[in-house]
Amino acid sequence: MGRLDDRVAIVTGGGRGIGQATSLRLASEGAAVVVNDIDDAPASETVALIEAAGGKAIGVVANTVNMDEAKALVQTTIDTFGKLDIVVNNAGVTRDKMFHGLDDDQFDFVFDANFKTGFHTTIAAMPYLREVAKQEIAANGAVAYNRKIIFTSSVAALMGNPGQYNYTAAKGAVIATTKTLARELGAFGINVNAVAPGFVETRLTAAKAPGNELGIPEEMRQMAKMMISLGRLGRPEDIAGVTAFLASSDSDFVSGVTIPVTGGQLGGM
Repeated sequence: MGRLDDRVAIVTGGGRGIGQATSLRLASEGAAVVVNDIDDAPASETVALIEAAGGKAIGVVANTVNMDEAKALVQTTIDTFGKLDIVVNNAGVTRDKMFHGLDDDQFDFVFDANFKTGFHTTIAAMPYLREVAKQEIAANGAVAYNRKIIFTSSVAALMGNPGQYNYTAAKGAVIATTKTLARELGAFGINVNAVAPGFVETRLTAAKAPGNELGIPEEMRQMAKMMISLGRLGRPEDIAGVTAFLASSDSDFVSGVTIPVTGGQLGGM
């Protein structure tokens, strides 16, 4: 028996890095997982890994910056699995630039990818989370079980980070969203929480190659490692484990919180 048996989960940005690790972990706990990504290849790869391990999954290519695509993602989930229990809003990007050099396009691209994706996917899910819970309460006086919404924020939103005004603005908005939705949706047995990863080894934090928009300079990577009391950089699986806890019934009395997953990162928190 898994903690998430008979549950259905959407993971946005589920094809790579933290999203892939989260998709694999939720599936290993028994959930049927809808792996959303903007690219088919990573989504298909993640689905194949889940199926090879005996799990259930489908891939859905959609850019949930667009509301219609978010609605289509949720509808495909319902058409395939008949319900929706867990939404993991994990999609995001970085495009770093110091504040004085930012323009609207650079700000909007990062803010939308990190914030609007979660806004759109969550609001598209409301008929299958809030409204279903209302029906259960009307019929039985209580929900059948708690449903879960989980956001991926960042420790950068808690500490600040030079060159990441667009990113930290979005991730800070995610934390505020978590608190507000927890208050709005608690009466319907919906827990809303966030994880705030520290420095985690993904393609966004790999050593930056010349001409590559993704990644960070190696000297910054080494400085980050020196600030982590556990003495290593984070792994996507470290974040996935906390997300799995928040998706499970073990967290039924946890709502409105942001959990830093940082390895004891020092300074500013």
